[in-house]
Amino acid sequence: MTHADLVLFNGPVLTVDPARRWATAVAVRGGRIVAVGHDEVRELVGPRTETVDLAGRLLVPGFQDAHVHPVFAGLTMSRCDLSDAETQEDSIASVAEYADAHPEVEWILGGGWSFEAFPGGLATRQMLDAVVPDRPVYLPVRDGHSAWCNTRALEIAGLDKNSPDPADGRIEREPDGTPSGILHEGAMGLVGQYAPQPTRQDYLKGLADAQAYLHSLGITAWQDAIIGEFGGWNDQFDVYTEAAESGLLTARVRGALWWDREKGAEQLDFLLDRRARGTMGRFNAGTVKLMQDGIPENFTAAIGESYLDACGCQTGNKGLSMVDPELLREYITLLDAHGFQVHFHAIGDRAITEVLDAVDAARQANGFNDLRHHVAHVQIVEPGDIPRFRELDVAVNMQPLWAAHEKQMDELCIPFIGTERSAWQYPFRAFQQAGAVLAAGSDWSVSTPDPMAGIHVAVNRRVPGSDSPVFLPEQRLDLATAIAAYTAGSAYVNHLDETGSIEVGKLADLTVLDRNPFAGAPEDIHETRTALTYVEGARVHAADNA
Repeated sequence: MTHADLVLFNGPVLTVDPARRWATAVAVRGGRIVAVGHDEVRELVGPRTETVDLAGRLLVPGFQDAHVHPVFAGLTMSRCDLSDAETQEDSIASVAEYADAHPEVEWILGGGWSFEAFPGGLATRQMLDAVVPDRPVYLPVRDGHSAWCNTRALEIAGLDKNSPDPADGRIEREPDGTPSGILHEGAMGLVGQYAPQPTRQDYLKGLADAQAYLHSLGITAWQDAIIGEFGGWNDQFDVYTEAAESGLLTARVRGALWWDREKGAEQLDFLLDRRARGTMGRFNAGTVKLMQDGIPENFTAAIGESYLDACGCQTGNKGLSMVDPELLREYITLLDAHGFQVHFHAIGDRAITEVLDAVDAARQANGFNDLRHHVAHVQIVEPGDIPRFRELDVAVNMQPLWAAHEKQMDELCIPFIGTERSAWQYPFRAFQQAGAVLAAGSDWSVSTPDPMAGIHVAVNRRVPGSDSPVFLPEQRLDLATAIAAYTAGSAYVNHLDETGSIEVGKLADLTVLDRNPFAGAPEDIHETRTALTYVEGARVHAADNA
């Protein structure tokens, strides 16, 4: 008998395999699962076998994040990181503390602040001027769709009351037209282009730090949702290829190559070259990311009717379609014909309809295939579009953590999109009932990458510890379905078919949780932590008490 390298026993084991959902023991040899079962699996234990007594803790397939920005998030962790600042005062104090501690830096860079920390959702240049008057400050918001700048940064960029808005963005202004310090979408690059670029080593460290953090949350693979230059984002293609070649990359990564809105079909050759050069080791650059709209908090998500103002009146603003819908159909048909998976950003109902129409055009021109196009965020979904996801074979890439009543939702979104659209938000259960594939991600550094936090909200439709009303309770998912979205569903959109479930022959990407959340109350799901994480049977994380 050939013994196993690793045996985990005394389950439970959630296999996420429909033919055998539960087991109590798993054996691994040569990086692959060789047995899934019960007491008989322990016969594979030999003198050199590593054994792990689960002691009632839940074993699941390694979690996968289908939409995340880890290099940027890892870099921010070592800069002016505002992700823990909950108020305006906290945010400003964090900037002041960082600036005082780093008098040598030319620009104050970082990010992670939130709209909800500021009255009315917007920070101002004067707030930054008060603590950093002499050096430029450029801080992207958590979701990456806006940036906060001080007056010095605006001066360096030459922005004043006469500066026009770019076609794909907006400059927030004071009453006389002077830029207020907030730049949305494509306007971010007006200042971001002047900020000093991180070094290669900065980026590699950011990736390494982010990877260690993600492994600590049980994440073994992800899809990086922007590989390319966009606003405050920097191109991370070479960072990933170097990490894949050197062995730094222990996770599996699908890279989504950025579709430049300033260009058209002429960028196809560039993308084809990147795909050819960017497929190595655990990195695969076989996806193209296309952003079709913005976000509702800054009124750039594309919706079918006008946003409302604070008085409930129509404003005439329906948000932005970043790519002309007719051109979008042309571009998606082209990308689909050349074998690219497309990862769409679409939040508003009009944007979602536009991307589905584009995939429909590609299906009619090219037929159906196994490229696994998917739409991230899917916040406001016109009910008639829900069955189209299954009909067109488009996966739902959901960010469950956002489907809850909290300040950003209740103060910066619902009052401005109207009653009808407020009831169309994050229809996860409706997607499941329609037969759509559900994948899940975090959009970190927008929000925590902890899968258990997202799973908690998917099941409860309420953020941990909140006593707010349940948000659209009819759209709650059961716990097994939510876990499947973070494992098999995300493995599907990541084209990682040898992962995502615990089955004989599959790669041993595994996560041991510190408890069995099925045995506890739904409101306690978020308390679950990761004890052990394995990639191909090799341990990449162990908690202190594991």
